[in-house]
Amino acid sequence: MTAAAAAAEAAVEGSRLPHLIALAGETSSDKRRLLLRELTDHFFGEPPVHTAAETALYGDVLAQLSDEMETAVRAELASRFAEAPHAPHRLIQRLANDEVEVADKVLRASPVLTDADLITVIRSRGQGHIRAVSGRAEVSEALSDAIVEHGDDEALGALLRNDGARLSRAASETAVERAKVNPALHAATVERKSLPADLLNEMYFVVEARLRQHILEQNARMDPDLLEAALAAGRTRVATDDGALPADYAESVAYVNELRAAGQLTPQVLARFLRSNGRTPFLVALSQLADVDFHTARRIVERKELDALAVICKAADMDRAIFLTYAVVLLGSEDNPMGKAGAYGRLYGELSRDAALRTLRFWRMRRGAQAAA
Repeated sequence: MTAAAAAAEAAVEGSRLPHLIALAGETSSDKRRLLLRELTDHFFGEPPVHTAAETALYGDVLAQLSDEMETAVRAELASRFAEAPHAPHRLIQRLANDEVEVADKVLRASPVLTDADLITVIRSRGQGHIRAVSGRAEVSEALSDAIVEHGDDEALGALLRNDGARLSRAASETAVERAKVNPALHAATVERKSLPADLLNEMYFVVEARLRQHILEQNARMDPDLLEAALAAGRTRVATDDGALPADYAESVAYVNELRAAGQLTPQVLARFLRSNGRTPFLVALSQLADVDFHTARRIVERKELDALAVICKAADMDRAIFLTYAVVLLGSEDNPMGKAGAYGRLYGELSRDAALRTLRFWRMRRGAQAAA
């Protein structure tokens, strides 16, 4: 026993603890296991709160005994101490760095572990340990930064689903970039209550219809002041590397501008462009009517993102019949194009213009960024 441990023992010699520690010389595995459990029971008995010297001594002896026990016994010990507010710090540190079957409950629940303790675990242990930290009732920004940096997508998903986790702006941006390429993270990202609104809207073009509807609903409910703040934050990170423009882009812009100057740029003219295979003039005209950048319009049309097209048409206050005309032409010879267009027509009828306009403002950030570039 170390000198510090001996001194601590002397400080508590009036209790039953020195007698229990004396039994630690037993070499029998079964007896040492019984001693470990008796010491644990004694710790949680009377008095309910121990002195610092007693707690340190408990920690030294329990840590030493537990090192010699099999995994199941150490896991039982960890379960007993996981939520104890006055558990010995040294013991909890040791258990937190044990194999994941032992460490899991301690990492998820122990109030004794500091952020520094947990960050050390995140940086030095495996993904199971990181996932456990991601599930704590409260996760600070510093911990979230470490999890986003070192955790796999499963750990990131657990963090995003944890309402008690606080993410910095930088961590949120990294999480969204990772989520864009992993469908398993889509729901956790879009449904995260505290995700910045501009980052939420960046997910629109990569998620399924149900999650797109969720984004539209969130936009419709957003406080105007929060909307402006989100737009301001988003403008600082909009990318402009969307690819080369088509060969007939300049010619199409000139033609569309002539029509617009003459008051002849109407939704019906756009339908004519589509029917005559004038894809670039249609995209230029659509981007101008909706005040979005050309690349956003092209992505919507080329991928046949009809729900996104509905947002643009609704924001431009076009008739449902015009939107359905565009939808049927874009679907072309696909199976049952009328049936699919009908489904999107119902979506168009349910979409409020206010929600469409709010959503469009996030897409327009791209156009503003390109103009500045």
